[in-house]
Amino acid sequence: MPSSSRRLQWAEDYDLPSRSSIDSFTSVSDWEQAGLVLPTKKYSHSSPSLCRRLSTFCPRRRFIAPRGALIWRLCRLGLGVLIALIGCTAIFFPSYTRLPPRYRSVVEQVTQSNQHGRGNPRNESIFIAAILYDPEGMLAEGRWGASLLKLIDLLGESNVFVSIYENDSGEKGERALNRLEDRVGCNKSIQSDRYLDLTTFPRVTVPGGAHRIKRTEYLAELRNRALRPLDSPSAMTYDRILYLNDVVFDPVDAVQLLFSTRANQNGVAQYRAACAVDFINPFKFYDTYATRDLHGYDIGLQFYPWFSTAGPGLSRQDVLAQKDAVRVRSCWGGMVAFNATYFQRPDRPVRFRADGNLFYDGSECCIIHADLQDTPSHVDEISDSGIYMNPYVRTAYTERSYRWLRTTRRFERLYPWVHGIATRVAGFPRFNPRRTQIAGEVVNERAWVPDENHPNGGLFQVVEKVTDNNGFCGDGFGRRRGLQVIRETRQPGEDGWEEIPVPAS
Repeated sequence: MPSSSRRLQWAEDYDLPSRSSIDSFTSVSDWEQAGLVLPTKKYSHSSPSLCRRLSTFCPRRRFIAPRGALIWRLCRLGLGVLIALIGCTAIFFPSYTRLPPRYRSVVEQVTQSNQHGRGNPRNESIFIAAILYDPEGMLAEGRWGASLLKLIDLLGESNVFVSIYENDSGEKGERALNRLEDRVGCNKSIQSDRYLDLTTFPRVTVPGGAHRIKRTEYLAELRNRALRPLDSPSAMTYDRILYLNDVVFDPVDAVQLLFSTRANQNGVAQYRAACAVDFINPFKFYDTYATRDLHGYDIGLQFYPWFSTAGPGLSRQDVLAQKDAVRVRSCWGGMVAFNATYFQRPDRPVRFRADGNLFYDGSECCIIHADLQDTPSHVDEISDSGIYMNPYVRTAYTERSYRWLRTTRRFERLYPWVHGIATRVAGFPRFNPRRTQIAGEVVNERAWVPDENHPNGGLFQVVEKVTDNNGFCGDGFGRRRGLQVIRETRQPGEDGWEEIPVPAS
């Protein structure tokens, strides 16, 4: 028997050589000359013990080890750098976490005293409005109702009027709202319609000839019903209006939105409207339908910094600069503070409304901001609209999402370059042919014209029209939205509205 085979046969009876002596073998021929390479056929069924003992010196493992080790070291290094970057960002450069002095002062005011109205030292008068759909009563008797009561306490009962309108919530929801009404100690108007009469709503003719109610027309009417107390001849003059959605919110944040957003040296907040930022999950911004940047562009992808680099990109720049008053043309965010002056003008008070173009379905929550603004001479030269989004103030649509917001915002400054690239790849913002329109211009525009004599109930035609001021709000031709209408006969499991697709011609 050859000496090399003899060494392998008795390998189990001896200790293997130390690792340092093996490290000098660098090629297959070296291993073969040393007698440490098994012929494939003869030793294909070697004992497990022998294989285990020789596995340390397996030539194939030895040859990939240097490359594999290098890759592994690079991966570990990259992971370490990423962890360090995330940690440093969260600790030293968190996004919208370190409150400006004015905001810290408000927190001290409301936490170090139990005095009614401690969050409203100037005793400003506030009109709080909300519309609810609450069939289980979970809003009125849950966190939303409790937050409303705490907010009233912070603002001072004598300074607040609460107006809530609810419809079609059923007996359970109505009882819950009645119990909340009993706990509201300020002046109030709380109304619940068990069954909403839709016969009074305006209708449009859709393809096929049916007469339907636009979703935005429906929502505009409901929101205006919550504002009806302002129309009373005996209504007092208010300083600010706070409109609340059915969101999870912090009452202290609501105070900050009202009185700290863009506050001047005297501590007086100056805005036409100021919006919170709402989230559908801990990372994802929700209210894309109503939000437009300062020059009327849609937002980018729905994570920080939300706005794209399209046009001058000033809204995105404001976010990256951590401003509390990010300049926009419209927003909502689940909670909006308004300068009440525009809603109480004797000649033409601002109210919610829908777009008149059938397949250009702008949000009523965007259009109301258009009505608050002065008409610009050139859209791309707007430097300030008086409308602001305040990222220090955040709301969410679930308790779980809201609990995570204070954590996830700490890492937001890592996102901008990813957001910028991904937004461009995704093709955002999408083209809006009406973005640059100025109110009062005469244009030729392709629009849906109802015609009861036509088989489809109407057709697209190029018509001459005078432009409105809300062209930037629309979701028009070729975009993701067409026309949403109310589903008047609603089956279990169905949404309250449906979408009518844009006709081909």
